[in-house]
Amino acid sequence: MTYLIFAECILLIHFIFIIFAALGAILVLIRNKIAWLHVPTVIWATLIEFTGWICPLTPLENWLRFQGGESGYSSGFIEYYIHPLLYPEMLTRNGQLLLGILLLGFNVIIYLRVFSRRGEDRVQ
Repeated sequence: MTYLIFAECILLIHFIFIIFAALGAILVLIRNKIAWLHVPTVIWATLIEFTGWICPLTPLENWLRFQGGESGYSSGFIEYYIHPLLYPEMLTRNGQLLLGILLLGFNVIIYLRVFSRRGEDRVQ
């Protein structure tokens, strides 16, 4: 039972990580210092998407589930939990690359706004 509780905690951490990677730049607009945590998060998440690697949290969650008597899942976190919510078919490599591009593009746009705002603050 304890293993399953830890597996659920890892699942929650994994989900929060993805949300932070995708939308954390909005927090940077409010508090610039969050960028020091957010930029590495986006780099890691984008790297995972572009390379097709599996995040280390996925095997950890699977191991905890196996230890708790459940079966894990063979695909990555996004394919197993997020993808069924967003897409009716299996995530293809092109789809994964598109997610990476969207993640990177959204964050670049927000960070350009943050940097332009910093420049405006210096001029005044």
